[in-house]
Amino acid sequence: MDRLVNLSFLEKFTGGNQSKIKRYISMYLATAPDILERMKKNLDAQNWSDLGINAHSLKPQTDFMGIVTLKNKLIEIENNLKINNYERLTDLVVSAYEIHQKSALILAQILKDLSTSD
Repeated sequence: MDRLVNLSFLEKFTGGNQSKIKRYISMYLATAPDILERMKKNLDAQNWSDLGINAHSLKPQTDFMGIVTLKNKLIEIENNLKINNYERLTDLVVSAYEIHQKSALILAQILKDLSTSD
């Protein structure tokens, strides 16, 4: 498994139940892109409150998928918002989006592999 994604927490949480693992991966792949798009829109509109809410809402999903680098970017976004340091936000949101894109490809492949092993 790629280092960007570590499903060990999800595997423990589901007791290794492959149908549950597939369901959680599918849910992440269905919801995360929308949240990240909202974050981009929040950034463009300088809607700092909603940007923080969206970043915060994605963190638990990154825990389940074991995407530590994305969770860390989301925490950085939240921390920069807390101290009104808006200069770094564009780079952080872009970086979070890129990490998501890479991890989504890995998760899609894992999902495909799990589906063919049924």
